Formats: sequence, structure tokens, C-alpha cells
Amino acid sequence: MSQTTDLERTATPSTSGAPPPSPIASGHRSAVANDDFLTEFLQHSLRVPDLILPNRAFPRQNLIQNPPRIDFQNLDSPESDAVAEIIQSIDRIGCFQVVNHGIARELVGSVSAAGAGVFGLPPEKKAAVVRSLERSYGFEESQGDKEREMGEEFVWGRDEGLNLEMEGIWPLGYSNFSEKMDTLVLEMEKVAGKIFSILKDHTMRKPIHGNGMTQLPGSICYLYKHGSNVNGDEWIRSLRYDVMRMLIRGSDDSHSLCLHLCDRSSEFHVYSKKGWGSFCPQKDAIVVTLGDQIQTWSGGKFKHVIGRPIFKGGGVEDQCISMAFLYSPPNIGNSFKTERVKTISLTQQAIVAMLLTLVYRFWVYVYNL
Repeated sequence: MSQTTDLERTATPSTSGAPPPSPIASGHRSAVANDDFLTEFLQHSLRVPDLILPNRAFPRQNLIQNPPRIDFQNLDSPESDAVAEIIQSIDRIGCFQVVNHGIARELVGSVSAAGAGVFGLPPEKKAAVVRSLERSYGFEESQGDKEREMGEEFVWGRDEGLNLEMEGIWPLGYSNFSEKMDTLVLEMEKVAGKIFSILKDHTMRKPIHGNGMTQLPGSICYLYKHGSNVNGDEWIRSLRYDVMRMLIRGSDDSHSLCLHLCDRSSEFHVYSKKGWGSFCPQKDAIVVTLGDQIQTWSGGKFKHVIGRPIFKGGGVEDQCISMAFLYSPPNIGNSFKTERVKTISLTQQAIVAMLLTLVYRFWVYVYNL
């Protein structure tokens, strides 16, 4: 029996009236012809499903006792148990309170009042000074009116570019606000520096190295304008939003300590990977929370936590503004700016090897069709 080639079979017209069969791929056919099939396979394989978390997945609230109130003026006293109380408190909940710190209430109030003018700017002017990868300071971008009702955020720093941009959109008020803020930050640096020097001998166990977070130059301060007149169901929704936002976003800026000024707040929330807890802060106290640098230097003994004051029952005319000062020692924080050599872990190498093996087997299968 004579054999016919593929070309001859294809060229011969069919006598049955049915459409000719599709050409059969030979063993030497290029796999590039199956590119559409490969693309569809990869799209279905790599697609991540949309997940809706049930209510029970909401992070649980931990019951915590009020952290100790440390007298700042007695930190150096040999008879004081302040250092032991601090170590015990940060080991337990990652924060403590400082009283008798010497920062005048009038200074804090004047900065807070001036900060209200920052948040009073029109939305189109705020949009011109939004934080981004290129701009470390400015307004946090809002996703809509509903999110702005829950609160707004502005990051201040000693940055010439920020000064020029803010003076351009708020020429009469920003210079006065920035001067007041700079005076307050100088006072906060004194308090933070003394606390850090005391903690240094009790927390640092590992050499200092980068941790992947952004290290902003100089001192920075977060200003928060909290949502007004939030109660009932709105309060529950706001709380859930705030907890999930803090746990997912965390803090993008590397720091050792965060000092919170939150006078008139009804609660203070502490967020960590294990959950969250709340307590009632002392009036005029500075709440101190631990940053990622302390966690790194302590070898993981003391955990990085995120703090946020909560204000209930405030009216629109009574704006509630809190401040969070992020502190990093200048002679140590610089080491976080160095670029790290990127490495691939053994787990990542194993995953890549498995993927390459699957891709190889798939291409062999397609090639032999």
C-alpha cells in the first residue's frame, strides 16, 4: 500500500461533502503555535480568587491593663523602678505612658489649633500635595468622602520642598504652623532621646541592619484629624475599618519610638499581629509605642506595635486632632538608608524550581502533541 504525505492528504479534495479535517500536528511542529492555549492555561492557573472575609475573621480584641505612668523627671533616679516598669510594659503590650514630661499644654494646643487650618484647605489644594513614592510628606490620599469622614492624615517634616509647596497653597498660615510644629518637635526629641538612651542597654542584642522599611530623613510627625460625631453603627464600622487599615497597612516609615499626643481621647488602641487592645490614656500623658527598629535590635523580644487614639462624641465644630511623632536616633537611623543586597531564600528557590519543573513538563507535553 502506498503512503501519502500530509501535504497530499490536505491538498486532495474531499468527496464526502464534509469539511476537510483539521491538519494534524506532526512531531516536529513548533510549540509556538499553541501560544494561545498556553496563555489561557497560565491565566487560569495564576488567577487569584476574590475573597470576602467572614465576620469571625475580624481580629480579636485583647483585654489589656492600663500601661504604667512613668514620671519622666525620675527616670534617672536610682531609687526609681521606672526602667523596670517600662521593660515589663513593653514586653507585655509594647507601650507605656510618660507623665511630667515638661512639654507645656499651651504649646501642644497651639500646634493642634494651627493644624486644624491644614485640614481646612480645599480638597483640590490638598490633592496637589499628596504623599507618593517621590514625595515623603504631605496629605495621605483619600479614596472618597466616606473615608474623609472617618479621618484625615498629614505628614510634616523639615523638608524644603514641602515648605515651598504648602506655602504656595496656604501662604498666610503654613509658615506659622511650621514654626510652632518645629518648636514642639524639638521638645519631643528631648523626651524621645532620653527614653531611647535608657532603653538602648536593655533592648539592643543584634547588629543594626536595614529592614526594608522607608527611613525618612530627619524628624517627622503624623497629624490625624479624627472623624467627627461618629456613633452607633457608624462607630462600629469606623472601628472595623480602622483596625483592618492599621493591620494591613501598618507603618511605612521605619522608627525606634513613636510618641503620641492625644489629649481628650476617650481610648487608645494598640495594634499588633496578635490582635488589638485598648485602654484609657492619662490626661496630658505621652503614650509611647515601640517601633520596628527596637524589635530588630532586641532580636524580636520586644514587638513593634501601632497605636491610634480614639475620640468619641466630638461634634463638627470641635475638631479632634492628635499627633504621632516618629523618632529615630540620627547617628543610628542613617544605617537604615543603605541599600541591601537582595537575596533569595531557600524556600523561594524551592518554589522557583518546582515552577520551572512544571513549565518544562508542560512544554514537553505540548511539543509531543
